[in-house]
Amino acid sequence: MSFPCFREERIVVSTRRSTPSSSAGSGFALDIDNLGRRPGSMKEIQRTVAAPTRIGLDAIAIEAGTPVELDLRLEAVSEGVLVTGTVRADTAGECTRCLEPVTGSVDLYLTELFAYPDSVTEETTDEDEIHRVLDDRIDLEPVIVDSVGLELPLHPVCREDCEGLCPECGVRLAIAESGHSHDILDPRWAGLAAKFGVDSEPSTELVNNEVEEK
Repeated sequence: MSFPCFREERIVVSTRRSTPSSSAGSGFALDIDNLGRRPGSMKEIQRTVAAPTRIGLDAIAIEAGTPVELDLRLEAVSEGVLVTGTVRADTAGECTRCLEPVTGSVDLYLTELFAYPDSVTEETTDEDEIHRVLDDRIDLEPVIVDSVGLELPLHPVCREDCEGLCPECGVRLAIAESGHSHDILDPRWAGLAAKFGVDSEPSTELVNNEVEEK
């Protein structure tokens, strides 16, 4: 019997380019019209918004609709708007060893520059290398998506000593009876046993070795 396994690479749905999208109407899109462009002008934002989509990795993520706490400072600089501050949200997923539910939280510290249109930074930087101010708004969603994907564990576990699942029957080894194993006929002796009609001793070596390796 085979059981689900997770890929080794991080797969994060994100984009580096700030473009008008459905996120423009979400709480991650911030209006900077009243910030002005005088270097040193600052604006603080504290708000809680619902995640518009699932944000994270295959095994664990911020689920859509989960409250995301933003505590940010927006500062006008010569080339754009510098955003610094914290982002926090609860996460949910499943243990990659035993597939039990896993919950937790993710706390991020952001430092990101959004370039003004026609600024030197905007003109000399490739489109996919920096975020941009569009229509006096900045969209934090791509920044948060990227940062969450890098912060979350690739292989979340319910606890560090989780033994996982029995490779034969799929029972969680944490709740299995002591010494849980399965009698498996060693295939090296199966042919001889059938030929001579001799009862072969079942071997648990393969199963026990797999459990011990965990």
